[in-house]
Amino acid sequence: MNKRLVFASLGNILLIEALLLLVPLFVAFYYQESWLNVSSFLKTMGLLLAIGFTLKAWMPKQARYTLKEGFAITALAWFFLAFFGGLPFVFAGEIPSVIDASFEMASGFTTTGASILTDVEALSQSMLFWRSFSHLIGGMGVLVFAFAILPETGQGSVNIMKAEVPGPEFGKVDSKNHRSAQILYAIYLVMTLVLVLLLMLVGLKPFDAMIHAFGAAGTGGFSNKAQSVGAFNNPIVEYILAVAMFLFGVNFNLYYFVLKKRFKAFFKDQELQLFTMVVGLATLAIMLNLSPGYHSIEQLFRDAFFTVTTIISTTGYATADFGQWPLFSHIVLLMIMFTGAMAGSTAGGIKISRLLVYLKTIQAEIWRSINPRRVKAIVINGKAMEKSYLLNVFIYLGVYIFLFAMAVLLVSISQNDFLTAFSAVSATINNIGPGLGLVGPTGSFASFTPFAKVVLTIVMIAGRLEIYPVLMLLMPSVWKEKN
Repeated sequence: MNKRLVFASLGNILLIEALLLLVPLFVAFYYQESWLNVSSFLKTMGLLLAIGFTLKAWMPKQARYTLKEGFAITALAWFFLAFFGGLPFVFAGEIPSVIDASFEMASGFTTTGASILTDVEALSQSMLFWRSFSHLIGGMGVLVFAFAILPETGQGSVNIMKAEVPGPEFGKVDSKNHRSAQILYAIYLVMTLVLVLLLMLVGLKPFDAMIHAFGAAGTGGFSNKAQSVGAFNNPIVEYILAVAMFLFGVNFNLYYFVLKKRFKAFFKDQELQLFTMVVGLATLAIMLNLSPGYHSIEQLFRDAFFTVTTIISTTGYATADFGQWPLFSHIVLLMIMFTGAMAGSTAGGIKISRLLVYLKTIQAEIWRSINPRRVKAIVINGKAMEKSYLLNVFIYLGVYIFLFAMAVLLVSISQNDFLTAFSAVSATINNIGPGLGLVGPTGSFASFTPFAKVVLTIVMIAGRLEIYPVLMLLMPSVWKEKN
């Protein structure tokens, strides 16, 4: 492990976070907020600049990233971002606890949307903007953002992108990592800008439009309204956000295919087909379950479709209190909580790509039991999957289940309600935000103990980074190794 390279790279990330804080600082000036708010951003920026430049000075002359450095940089960067990103709230006194503030910003950068706030509308405009702006940056990945703006990142930098980009397989759209990051972020930002404009056209104020567009684009779900999207009472807004959450749950590499006019590759993608089918079936199942309580088919469809897209995309917005829905609908929502959306999107969860592998494997095993003498390869999008790839996908599921069970066990030390503990971990490890019980769409994570909040903060980051980079930090043998 090249520790100098790891910490020097972290220095660059902290400098980028200092740069990002200029945006909420401008918002504080625009709304003529108190000096306390302004100084809270300036103090944090000062700390980030001092520590960032100190760490950056350790950069070796030749930067070569192996997978070990990539995992370490990625995991530590997200913990650093959450801690320092929460300091403005602490300095301003709007979230006095460092643990609470770090939880809030870990939720922001990982695009989870879980909150410890009981009255979100009490926050100042600049703080509301900062927590939602973190969704925009964290959606495609903070380090992918760094690759997009930094000119050179060193040999082997692809190992950092592998550690951060969600999904079992990392797909590049260009031979150069720097160029790949720029292309992906350009697509992402253009789609976000279009969403902001659409929301403004249907009546939202520019600030509200940006907050909710950032949440939908990053599939994060932070809102500046206590009633979330339901506060607008605008069906068109709900439809726009529902479609947007679905689109941002799609692998961004497929949008690059569209730009290259490879429409056949887009529409024939098996993961996209399965993702669309799951959304459709889940929406239909919930509609049938809820139909006795609705007088309007349109509203029934809107509530079901919006809730399904917000949960499967791991966004976490709400227009209806699905915590009050029947058990059948809860089970459907819990199932899609775990599947999540597509690999290479801004969403969390296990990913539809892995679900596709599991289904294909079951199909192959059934075929093998009927025809034991015939070998049937598992083929996805015309490509036969190697045994090593399939093994990794199944091992990930085992690690995921183990981490999930341990997190539920630790949270249950101070939380006696099983539904709340179980769904709190479900909502954080899958980067969804709201769950069921006390952490439902009308609740928050405020009642959890500091220890439980620390556990859930780690779980959020582990879920966003697909577990392995965070687990690697706990392995002393990795840190002792030398390049």
